[in-house]
Amino acid sequence: MTKTRSTDQWLGRARQAAGNGSGGVRRPWPLVLLSALLVALAVPAALLVAPGFLGPEPPAPAPPAPAWQQVPTALSTVPGLAPPDGSAPVPLPSAVSAQLEPLLTADGGGTFTAVVQDALTGQVLFDRGGSEGRVPASNMKLLAAVAALRVLGPEHTFATRVVAGPAPGQVVLVGGGDVLLGPGGSKKDQVMGHAGLATLAAQAVEALQTGGATGEIKVLVDDSLFSGPALNPAWEPGDVAAGEVAPVYSMALNSARYDPAVTTGPRPQDAAMTAAEEFAAGLRSAGAAAGLTVAAAVERLPQPAAGTTAPARPEGEGTSQPVVLGEVQSATVAEQVNLMLQDSDNYLAEALGRLTALADGLPGSYDGATAAVGAQLAAAGLAAEGMKLVDVCGLAMGNQVPARQFSEVVRAITSGTDTRLRSALDGFPVAGLSGTLDTRYGDAATARGAGLVRAKTGTLNTVLALSGYVVDADGRLLAFSFIGNGLTPGAAGNKEALDRAATALAGCGCR
Repeated sequence: MTKTRSTDQWLGRARQAAGNGSGGVRRPWPLVLLSALLVALAVPAALLVAPGFLGPEPPAPAPPAPAWQQVPTALSTVPGLAPPDGSAPVPLPSAVSAQLEPLLTADGGGTFTAVVQDALTGQVLFDRGGSEGRVPASNMKLLAAVAALRVLGPEHTFATRVVAGPAPGQVVLVGGGDVLLGPGGSKKDQVMGHAGLATLAAQAVEALQTGGATGEIKVLVDDSLFSGPALNPAWEPGDVAAGEVAPVYSMALNSARYDPAVTTGPRPQDAAMTAAEEFAAGLRSAGAAAGLTVAAAVERLPQPAAGTTAPARPEGEGTSQPVVLGEVQSATVAEQVNLMLQDSDNYLAEALGRLTALADGLPGSYDGATAAVGAQLAAAGLAAEGMKLVDVCGLAMGNQVPARQFSEVVRAITSGTDTRLRSALDGFPVAGLSGTLDTRYGDAATARGAGLVRAKTGTLNTVLALSGYVVDADGRLLAFSFIGNGLTPGAAGNKEALDRAATALAGCGCR
């Protein structure tokens, strides 16, 4: 009864309100209710239709990323890299372990060893088998970089020369260690192709014209700078066939590639002769207008047998050296080291290793290169007990280096104590942005490490490695090395484990 009375009272008020419209016009209450109902339905309908005319509502702006996660525009802006000042708090080892232990789990077999250190003090924040010898894959290039920068110096360059030959009508192309020669003109703003064979050929033609040369010119090649076998016997034939590396000579085009943009597949098996033939073609083209012809065949300069003297060569005025007809200089050692690290270039690494050996008074061979790298690490206080080096590019499975060694090398590079080594900072690939890390750190689990993790990669069939540095959430610079051995080939989770671990360090306050 109460409900009926209340309803009647409400209807009565509605009728009264309907009779009090504008101008005294009375409207029956059903019409009022119907109008209200139409308005109620029209509002949501309009909201549904409006986006078709006005466009979708813009998304709310994302909150700004914290300062520590902003991508640095230059290494000098990365906190702690100028060099680290120690003002930021050091993570607690127990907290770092809690972050990394669950992540460094091998997928399908094998194990990971790892070391994380405070880059400034060297305090070990995480250590899982960090002193065990491991196959490090291309992390070996970090050791080669340190040795090259220490012995050769960041600003050193290598000359490729053309000199007068041992007989009239001959010129000799002399390899000086530049394996990044380009076929065209010298490109001074690039590392690959910094020295161009077309530029060298033009210089040679001008010098020959000035000297009154006529008739046919024969090109010889002198690639005697390096010694020993051109291929390391420790390398798997399948890796050589796949184009992971090629026989190493003291000069090459495009790091012994037919095309610098094609980094897989067949490679020149005689890089020095390939370069010499390209030079001869350039000489032929440049010399045509000067009336010079160039013999079709390119030959190696005969080398003296052991215990004999070199063949006599024409002497320059007042010197005992051959007359130099042209010369081009390579990019600097620092620039080459950075290219080697960014692209993980095996051929370039082995060439730099041999050049380091020669500068250190050792043979320019594989044995000389590994001996020179080991000696320089020892001189820098970075050699580990039981370390075994079979090559310097990391392609050989016989290498044995502990993770602790790599974290110490990263510390040496970032510390600024030896300014020569800091030249390698730009060579570390940046997660999600450059080098061999450009396509990684794109999923939800690792995106927070993009732009922050800077590390050298390493990949062989059963080996994965990642060694580098990162600034954590508190601004502390950390050096790390993760190495997996005996891994199941092709298991995607293993690479992800390394990237997740490095990402965890990037976001770690860990206190």
